[in-house]
Order: sequence, then C-alpha cells, then structure tokens
Amino acid sequence: MNNNETSPVPTIGRAQELIYELKVEQAMTRAVVAVSPENTMDDLRNIMREKQISGTPVLEGDTLVGIVSIEDLIKSLAQGQPPAKVREKMCTNVVTLFPDEPIVFALNQFRRYRYGRFPVVDRKSKKLVGMLTKGDIVRCLLKRLETNNIQAELCQYRPGHLFEDVIADRSALTLRYQVEGGNFEHAGNGSSRLKNSLLRLGIHPEATRRITIASYEAEMNVVVFTQGGELIATIEPDRVTVNAVDEGPGIPDVDLAMQPGYSTAPDWVRELGFGAGMGLPNIKNNTDELKINSIVGEGTNLQFTVNTIRADG
Repeated sequence: MNNNETSPVPTIGRAQELIYELKVEQAMTRAVVAVSPENTMDDLRNIMREKQISGTPVLEGDTLVGIVSIEDLIKSLAQGQPPAKVREKMCTNVVTLFPDEPIVFALNQFRRYRYGRFPVVDRKSKKLVGMLTKGDIVRCLLKRLETNNIQAELCQYRPGHLFEDVIADRSALTLRYQVEGGNFEHAGNGSSRLKNSLLRLGIHPEATRRITIASYEAEMNVVVFTQGGELIATIEPDRVTVNAVDEGPGIPDVDLAMQPGYSTAPDWVRELGFGAGMGLPNIKNNTDELKINSIVGEGTNLQFTVNTIRADG
C-alpha cells in the first residue's frame, strides 16, 4: 500500500522541539516534601500551608505507597469527622514517571490522567527521586529558552560546506540509526542523535526541528509496534529524507491509521502513555512529503522529506 501526502510547511517553535528533547529529570523538583501514612490530615494541612504545595507523595520508609492532594484534604475537611490518617485518604493507585523519559511523554500522561503532579521514581530501584508538575515543565522550558533562544540559534547558524567541495552531479550523505523494538528506556535516542548531526552539518534549525519531531514519532512507532528497525536519513543539499524501516506486522489500512486518535496500540503501551494515535498525523503535519509503503505480515517503510532551503534564502 502506498500513501503520498504533501502538507503546507509548518512553523515549529523552539518550545515544541524542546518537549521532545528534554528529559523529565531536567524539569522535575528534586527536593520533595513527603508525608507518612501515619500523619493526620491536619498534619497534611499544616505541611501544605507551610511549604505552599498542593500535593505530596506518601512514603513508608523509602517506599512510595501513595499520593495525596489538596482535593483529598478538602474532601476530608468537608466530612467534618475527627482528623483521619493520610493512609485513609491517599490515592494508592500511583502513576509514576521515570527520570529518563522525554517531556513529551510526561505531557501525554498529564493529558491522559488529568493529574496535577506525578512522582518520579528511579527506573531500577523504584525509589522516589522527584516530583513533576506542569508548572515545573513550563519553568524548565522558559529557562532553556532564555539561555538558548531562537535568535541566538539563528546567529550561530552557518550553512555547512559538506557538499560544496564535492564534485558530482548529485551528492548525498546517509546516516543510519538502529531502533530496538519494545525498548522504551532508549526510545527517541536515534532521533536525538540525528538532530545533533543535522545541526553540526549546518542544516537550518527550523528544518531540523521538523525533522526531529517527525523522526521521533516514526521511531516510537517502530518501538511500540515492531521488534525493531532502522532510521535512515539521506541528507542532500536541498532536503533531508528519512526512512523508518521495520519488519513488523504492517499497517492494514494506511488511510485509517492517518486519522487523528486512531491507534492499534495494546493496553499496556497506552498505560505507558504511548500509542495515542497522533504519530502519523504529526509526521504529516511536520513534513513536506510523506510516503508509506506497508505490507501486512512483512513490514513498513515510512518515508518523509523536509526541504531544507528556506523561501527567504
């Protein structure tokens, strides 16, 4: 099956690129205020007032056993009963984040669960290492934009001379990145390495942003739905073409898969915050050309192109 799509050129802001680039550990609050299950709700009220927080994790020793929010406190006070223990009012079904996950994944979790905060736990030990709120993400983005804003980035931009010294009718550079299926810990590494390479080669930051976002979405599709594959970037003087190739199950209906919100991701993947059905539409929105060749039972070759020559020269 072949699907050819051409889209208007979007404008990708630095903030949008950063949510794919930054990790949870770069935005989270490390100095975490926690309470014990044996604390009373009155204790919680005093702690929240003193620390000016609206929620806190509940620790039993070093073990995360729950999370309690200002909403839980309000409900407890409204009941007019003697002060309850935190363990009676806390939420025990705790959804956590890992420090090495990208901010875009955290935003998917905020959107999915509509929580105000997430505990961040070490991937191996499962011990609490931080807390993340939407406010933390905003502050992190603003801080990064202040030190690495678009104007500074454009001033540093200098077209590479890679192709100028090559004598050929047409020349191209190929970069290849292996993608391991099911490995969410390293998901996005290929796209991040590709981005760094493009900037070093002098590809304009605006084009690099679009390529990075589309590559990340394509890479995540390989991680989620297949045993593995490869990102292959072909860099030419006026464009960059990326192929995400796998030997996975294939896409039965490409037109249906292109619809926003459509997803065949299993429940366990959705629980991780992936497979929300925005991958292919997001790739289309960030590229100049999109082609999908997929055979059920054999695999998929998703190819997109981003023009790197700006209209303003």
